[in-house]
Amino acid sequence: MEESATRRVRQEVGHIGNFSVLLSPTPRGARLARLLATEQLRSWGLPQDPAAHIVAELANNAATHGKVPGRSFRLLLYVIGATLRIEVTDTRGDRLPDPRQVTSDNESGRGLALVEALADRWGVAPGLHPRKTVWAELTLPAPESPKPEVPHPGPTCAPHELPTGEKAPHQAPPLPPAGQTHSRE
Repeated sequence: MEESATRRVRQEVGHIGNFSVLLSPTPRGARLARLLATEQLRSWGLPQDPAAHIVAELANNAATHGKVPGRSFRLLLYVIGATLRIEVTDTRGDRLPDPRQVTSDNESGRGLALVEALADRWGVAPGLHPRKTVWAELTLPAPESPKPEVPHPGPTCAPHELPTGEKAPHQAPPLPPAGQTHSRE
């Protein structure tokens, strides 16, 4: 089965695995989260945007606000039906996200506003103490059905008539009459 057909079948039945990775709560870990998510989405044949932007914002928040020295944050991507779910779990369950009203004066604090604008749904789920998970969901586009080939108007080739007395193309040469031999000269 061709790769694109395999992807289409996986999307139709929702048979895509999950991707989970622990990352350090640093700017480098946040960048790596976006790069790994982008590559994973590409390998699944799913659109990379806006999911990559959402991952970048949630991972950056985990590295900035959910940081506890010596504890990692987890990025989890999975597909259920036609929904891509992005989860970022950190170990600062005591610090819940605080979406702020964005103004032109703010130098920071736009991350959750961006997540809210890009995601179809998002929220926060408490985890085992001291964890929390910030999640976002995107509805995936319906897989494209193969397009039927459109017939071209008119004949596909000109009618072929053999000139009189000539053999048909790809016809074997005639055999010599029985009993007659050819010289090898």
